[in-house]
Amino acid sequence: MKTTINHSLVVAGFCLAVPTSSHALEFGGYLRSGVGTSLNSSGQSCFQLPGAQTKYRLGNECEQYGELELRQDLYTLDDGSVLSVDGMASLYNRYDRSLTFKEDNGSIRLPQAYAQWSAMPALNGGSLWAGRRYYKRNDIHISDFYYWNQSATGGGIEDVLIDGLKYSYAFSRKDNLYQKDYINRHDFNVGGFNSNPGGELEFGLSYIDKPDRRDAHRGWAITTQHVQQNFLGGKNKLALQYGEGPGTGLGYTGDVMLDDRNKSYRIVEFFDWQLTPRFGGQVAAVYQKDIRADGADQNWISLGVRPTYALTEQFKLVSELGHDQVDAPGGTRKLSKFTFAPTWSPKGPEFWARPEVRLYYTYASWNEAAKRAANQLAKGSALSDTGAFGRARHGSNIGLQVEYWWK
Repeated sequence: MKTTINHSLVVAGFCLAVPTSSHALEFGGYLRSGVGTSLNSSGQSCFQLPGAQTKYRLGNECEQYGELELRQDLYTLDDGSVLSVDGMASLYNRYDRSLTFKEDNGSIRLPQAYAQWSAMPALNGGSLWAGRRYYKRNDIHISDFYYWNQSATGGGIEDVLIDGLKYSYAFSRKDNLYQKDYINRHDFNVGGFNSNPGGELEFGLSYIDKPDRRDAHRGWAITTQHVQQNFLGGKNKLALQYGEGPGTGLGYTGDVMLDDRNKSYRIVEFFDWQLTPRFGGQVAAVYQKDIRADGADQNWISLGVRPTYALTEQFKLVSELGHDQVDAPGGTRKLSKFTFAPTWSPKGPEFWARPEVRLYYTYASWNEAAKRAANQLAKGSALSDTGAFGRARHGSNIGLQVEYWWK
């Protein structure tokens, strides 16, 4: 068994000690770093089912990743509104590679660079913004699944308060750094509907213009989300989504070559709990049905839970169980994954307390249909014959990881 030790643990220790506040200049960020190896292999290989949009994260991340963000308030006007700029650099590097953040090893990106005029009385406390921005992102933490994500390069009007409701509109040309073509997209949101005590509804519509090229199509998607506060000491979210054509990307801009015969449905349900200061966690369920005119229909089911129990104020036992299943041409693919992680949590025993330093063991198993799909769609991945575990249909990883975010 061979383990490659990365210098990023030194970076992690440095970041834990960096002060995170100032008067006008705000510094925030995120760090995920560590070392790991697959048993009976020369490096860690992570488990994700072909056709599943995400994987369960605990003990199943094969990269160093960081985000460093600076926000500066430039000027406060007489009416109390504020002009500011925000920039973020992200750093990604694969495990078992030299820490260069470039070429085949990883990348350095600029996911945010925008200006904002906020707290405007003329917009009833709303704001104007322009640039590249993380915008109205909704995700499941344990799988890092951004199911409703309107991040964009563009601009818009945000959270204009009218009769107790908040209205937003964004126009964008690219919804992420990896979108190849510039495509006009319009996102409309209205939130603030008080549905029940502690509950709130939000609605969103995304419209994607038809690009000026042959065989391209317009598309659209709608999302309805209910958020329930104070649920088992945490929060519950239920989202219903539907899209057609390029709108089948749901939270993103989908394939503009798809016409309105192509449809996608999605249901997302997840909640956090913190029943006692020492017992918390998150549980999630996703169902997505894709209907394709070429017959490549697919159903994806994902179920996962990450409970945490703190033995002391700074030491937790964390585990995670996740199962993904994809019904697609060629058979029903299945992957189940379990992780156990004794964890040092210096900021406290709660589920969301960070930083966490985890020593983990992960075991996963998959069926023959999953292996066939990996051989065809993801050669060299953990589930394929050419991956770390060869022709086996199970494998395990061990390692050490730190995760931290700060503002």
